[in-house]
Amino acid sequence: MSEREDAYFEFKQFLYHEARLMDESQYSDWLALWHSECLYWVPLNNEGEDPDNSISLIYENRGRLEDRIMRLNSKAALAQTPKSRLMRSISNIILTSASEDRLVGTSQFVCGEVRYDEQNVWFGRNEHELVRTPDGLKIAKKKVVLLKNDSTTGNLSFLI
Repeated sequence: MSEREDAYFEFKQFLYHEARLMDESQYSDWLALWHSECLYWVPLNNEGEDPDNSISLIYENRGRLEDRIMRLNSKAALAQTPKSRLMRSISNIILTSASEDRLVGTSQFVCGEVRYDEQNVWFGRNEHELVRTPDGLKIAKKKVVLLKNDSTTGNLSFLI
């Protein structure tokens, strides 16, 4: 395989692994995928060109992600008691750039959620920027653009 094909395979496998951790509520393992200096952003009402000047559903750095995971791991996360049952499919994976230290790309997802016998389906696009560290690839930036981000989103209390 070429270097580009190797990078694409590595990027794709990382996305699949992240999706599995989110679906299985393996919160601490998911948090371990994140770089110490990171940004997790889910804009509302548009594609969100500037998170500092846009409304966001989620706009978090590493410290806020740690707080989120602490709540989800505790009994205090009433919005996830009982936990949502999740299953997501990742597709249309495109590696837009690859270098020795960074992989950047996009993907699309469909995420099914079942909770209290109610089923919801979420559609969206992920934009990932992954950096190489001595501990493997880590997420430096993740932007999730929900297809239905311009209307009521309901209770999005799980990892998207």
